[in-house]
Amino acid sequence: MFLRFTSSFLVFALAGCGGGGGGGNTSIPETPVPPSNNPPVFTSSSTFDVEENQVSIGTLVATDSDGDTLSYSVSGDDSSAISVDSSTGTLSFVEPPDYESIQSYSITAIASDGTDETTQSLSVAITNIAAPSLTDMAVSGTFDDGQSEELLYLNKDGKVFSGRTTQNGTVDNLVASFEFEGTSVLIGDVVQESGITVNDFTDIVTYTVTNSDGDIENFTVDLTRFTGLPVVYLKTDDSVAIDSKDDYVEGDTSIFGGRNFDDLEEVEMKIRGRGNSTWMHPKKPFQMKLADKAEFLGMPNDKKWLFLAEYSDKTMLRNKISFEMGYLSNLDWTPQARFAEVYINDLYNGTYNITQKVEESDNRVPLGDTGYLLEQDQLSRLDPDDVYFDSVVTEKFLINIKEPNLDLDSDEYNYIKDLLGDFEQSLFSSRFLSEVDGYANYIDIDSFVDWYLISEITKNVDSQSFSSIFLNVMPGEKIKMGPLWDFDLSFGNVDYADSRYAEGWWVKYHPWYDRLFQDPDFVDQVKVRFAYFRANQDLILEKIDNYAEQLQWSQQENDDLWQTIGIYVWPNPVIFDTYQEEVDHMKMWFRNRMDWLDQEISYLTGNSDDGGQSPITHPVPGLIQAEDFSAMEGIQVESTGDVGGGSNVGYISAGDWLEYTIDVSSAGSYLFEYRVVSSGGTNGFEVLVDGVQVDSQSISDTGGWQSWVTISAVLELSVGNQVLRLNAVDDSWNINWIDVTTQ
Repeated sequence: MFLRFTSSFLVFALAGCGGGGGGGNTSIPETPVPPSNNPPVFTSSSTFDVEENQVSIGTLVATDSDGDTLSYSVSGDDSSAISVDSSTGTLSFVEPPDYESIQSYSITAIASDGTDETTQSLSVAITNIAAPSLTDMAVSGTFDDGQSEELLYLNKDGKVFSGRTTQNGTVDNLVASFEFEGTSVLIGDVVQESGITVNDFTDIVTYTVTNSDGDIENFTVDLTRFTGLPVVYLKTDDSVAIDSKDDYVEGDTSIFGGRNFDDLEEVEMKIRGRGNSTWMHPKKPFQMKLADKAEFLGMPNDKKWLFLAEYSDKTMLRNKISFEMGYLSNLDWTPQARFAEVYINDLYNGTYNITQKVEESDNRVPLGDTGYLLEQDQLSRLDPDDVYFDSVVTEKFLINIKEPNLDLDSDEYNYIKDLLGDFEQSLFSSRFLSEVDGYANYIDIDSFVDWYLISEITKNVDSQSFSSIFLNVMPGEKIKMGPLWDFDLSFGNVDYADSRYAEGWWVKYHPWYDRLFQDPDFVDQVKVRFAYFRANQDLILEKIDNYAEQLQWSQQENDDLWQTIGIYVWPNPVIFDTYQEEVDHMKMWFRNRMDWLDQEISYLTGNSDDGGQSPITHPVPGLIQAEDFSAMEGIQVESTGDVGGGSNVGYISAGDWLEYTIDVSSAGSYLFEYRVVSSGGTNGFEVLVDGVQVDSQSISDTGGWQSWVTISAVLELSVGNQVLRLNAVDDSWNINWIDVTTQ
C-alpha cells in the first residue's frame, strides 16, 4: 500500500519577559491529520463475451472521486493470455481465442490511483462463431418466352431450398437473392452477390458458405422448371391440327430433357391420332413417326412412339404400373414408357405417357423377318387391310396378324392359322393333358402364366377376351403370350363390367384360360408365380407412390387444362375431388385385390396333395347364383340391380354356355325358377342335364337390362351329382339366379 506524505512545521512561540521577571504559560498546537484518499471504483462489467478469433475484449472503467489519474493492470492464471493498456484499460487477447480449445478466461483487473488499488474479478466467455448459413432464398429473372418470374421464394428444408417456376421457360439466366451468415458465399469458385449474380439453375446448384472460423456449409437449390418432367415439343407444318387417325401431318419435334434425359434437337417427324375409345376424349392420343430412328427420352432407338393421353385414368398410373409388373415377369418384352409434358404448336397440351409401340423391332419384339405378332381383337376394331382368322373354339375374339405383312391364304398365313387352330383343338380335346399331343406342346407355359396373373391381378377389362391381347410366335417355336398393352381400364377403373370390383375372377373366364385351369399342373404354376407377385406387392405399392410424387406438379397443370378431377369421365366407377384420393383408391383396390386372390388361388385344384378344393357343388333343392358356375364360355359377370344386389351373368351371345355341378338329394319333380331380364325379347336358352335337353326358355321384353322377372318350368331329376348346363340360343338376356325347389 502506498502512503501519502505531508510536510509539518513546528512553530515555537517565544513569550516576552515582563518587569520583575514574573513567569508565563507555554501552548503547543495539535498535529494536523493528513487529508483522506478515496480508492478507485470499477464501473465496468465484470463479464465480457468475445466471439472466437476476435482479439478485442472490451475496456476496464473505474472512477476516482479524488480525480486522481488511474492506471490498469491484470493478474491471475489466465492473465498471460490477455493484455491491458495501462492508461485506457483496453483489454485484448494476445492471440485470437479458439472456442474449440478454451471457452472462458478468468483474470483479476486492478485499478490504481497511485495510493490505493481496487480489484475486480473478471470472466471472459468465448462464444463460438455462428455456423455459416443461408436463411432465405428467392430467384428472379426473365424466361426465354418473355415472361418474368419475380422473386420466387423457395421453401427451405434443412439445407435444401426448393421450388418450381410457374412458366415453362429456361432457368439458365436467373438471379438469386439471399440472406446469409458468414464471410463469403460461392458457387464453385465464383463469389455470389445477393440480387446481382446470374446463374444457371437447370441442374441442382450448390452454394458454399464460409465463416471467419473457416467453417464451411453447403446448401443446395433445387429449382424445378415447370413440372420437373421433360418437355416434348411437337410442331406441325403451318400449325396444322392433328385431327385424324388415318392421315399423318408433317412437322418437327424436339425435347428438353431436363435433369434426367438428353435433349433432342429439332428433327423431322409425322404424326397422327390413334386409339379407339380413347380417341373420343378431348385430350387426344397420338402416334408419331420420326424420319430416322432416334433415342427418345432414354428409350432405345426407333421411329414410332406413342403418346398416351391417359384421359380416363385420372391417376395416369395404371398403364405405367402394369408395365412395371411386366418388368418383374417372365415375359420377353414389356414396353418402356416415360411421362412428359407435351406442347403442340407452342400450346401446352398436358401430361402424356410416351411409350414404345408394340411392334416387331430389334429393340422391341424381336421377331426378325419370319416371326409373328398376333392380337386377339374384334372385327369392329379392324382396319380394312388387316389380315386375320377366326378362333376355332369361340366367337368371342378373332386373331389379327399384326406382323408380318402377308397375304390371305399365303403359306405364312396358313402356317400361323393352322398352328393356332391346332393349339385350340388340342386345348379343348379330351386329350388336352396328353404329353404326346396335349396343349403344352404348343404354348410357352411361363409366358401364359405371367401374362394371365398380371391381367388378373389388375383385372384389366379388355383382357378377358376383347382386345389388346397380344401373342408372339417364332416359326418352329411355341406360342408365347405378350407383350402387355392397354391397361388404362384396369385396377377397377371401369363402370360397365364386374372388373370394377377387387373381388371375383375375370381373366380366368377367357375361353383359353378357363380350360387351362382344368390342368392341375397349370394351376400349380399359377400358385407359384402368384406367390412371387404377392412377395413384390409392397414394391409395386412403392412404385405407385414414387410415380405419383413424380407427377405431383404435372397432374396439377394437366388438370388445370383438362379439368377431369372431381367430375365423371367415362368409364370411371368412382369420382374423387383430389388427385391423391384417386391414387389412394387405386392402392386400396390393389391391396384388396391381392388379398382376395391370395385366398381364392389357394382354393384352386392342383395336385391331389395340395389341399385345394373342388369346384362348387350346388345342393338341390337350393338357390344357384348364376355367377357360381363351374365352367362357361363367353359371358361376363357384372353387378346387378336386382333385389339383394350382388352379381349377375350378362353380355351373353348365341353359342355361350354355363355349367353348374348339382347334387340332387332325391329323384322327383322340381320347380326351376329362372331370374332373368331381356331388352327387346330373345329366344333365350335351352337347359341340359348331363347332356340331355330338358327345357328351353324364351324371354319377352322385360323393359330394360335391370328389369328382372322370374320364369319357370317343372323338370324331372334323378338323384346324385349331375351337370346342369344352360346353352344360349340367342343374344340379349341376362340371368341372376336359378331357384330349384321340390314340386
